[in-house]
Amino acid sequence: MSASGGTKAIVAALVANLSIAVAKFVAFLFSGSSSMLAESVHSLADSGNQGLLLLGGKKAKREATPQHPFGYGRERYIYAFLVSIVLFSVGGMFAVYEGYEKIKHPHEITAWYWPVGVLIFAIIAEIFSFRTAIKESNQTRGDRSWTEFVRRSKAPELPVVLLEDLGALVGLILALGAVGLALATGNGVWDGIGTLCIGILLIVIAIILAAETKSLLLGESAGLEEVEKIKAAVVDGDTVTGIIHMRTLHLGPEELLVAAKIAVQHDDTAVEIANAINAAENRIREAVPIARVIYLEPDIFNAEAAAAGTNPGKTPGAPAPQDPGAPGGPKDLGH
Repeated sequence: MSASGGTKAIVAALVANLSIAVAKFVAFLFSGSSSMLAESVHSLADSGNQGLLLLGGKKAKREATPQHPFGYGRERYIYAFLVSIVLFSVGGMFAVYEGYEKIKHPHEITAWYWPVGVLIFAIIAEIFSFRTAIKESNQTRGDRSWTEFVRRSKAPELPVVLLEDLGALVGLILALGAVGLALATGNGVWDGIGTLCIGILLIVIAIILAAETKSLLLGESAGLEEVEKIKAAVVDGDTVTGIIHMRTLHLGPEELLVAAKIAVQHDDTAVEIANAINAAENRIREAVPIARVIYLEPDIFNAEAAAAGTNPGKTPGAPAPQDPGAPGGPKDLGH
């Protein structure tokens, strides 16, 4: 995802949500509909969330420092995680509480034309925002399904905006249905039920966002397609004959760390190996431009050592403490 594409979708959502929040709150004041109050808080929370995403994008652009040598790319993940917390607490929990209170103490909706008119306006505005997010997402989604895009995207902004806009549209439909039923039956309990449903919807979306951004915060590897490109770029068939083991890690949505132990011939000179490593790094960056931090360690290939290095739970190539001669250890590789 390009940063500009994400920013465009965020700004579109921010403008839509701010205007909708004001309109919904005015409708609540005139009608007393709890669904409208829940929806106005929902839109206000969404506006704050878009502000957080913009702030995270700005902070992530800071230059690396001695204290943070790999830069601040993960700021975008942190602020996306904060969005899920805001959506859960401010949006979801408030709506659940308001719906519960309205079911216990229902009251008639007055000035029905205010909530109905505002909800129709809000649906139109959210469709515009949702359409913008879909259009920007399609530029990087490729042939992936929408579920795969949300789950596998390394840039959090578009998935967050997509889920927020989807939740907003469904919530508006629920609110319109609840207000309609309350008006048709004269029973304000329907308004409270609609508010409760909106709260549950927001909580579900917040949990999905939290789970996905948590995975990004922990550190995700490159996608399978990128990994294959890197593997193909490393080996030149001459000096670099293979990859013993390799790790990739996203330092941010658009910055990838690549660390690999590469196999070289035992009689290669230091100059030949150094030149081969430099050439391999250039090929990696050409194949995967976001691979900006690359560490390649040359070693003599050993099948047992390569097998020992495939376990992410241990240091690649390191011996077990109780067996210094284990496959992958110093004795085995001649370190």
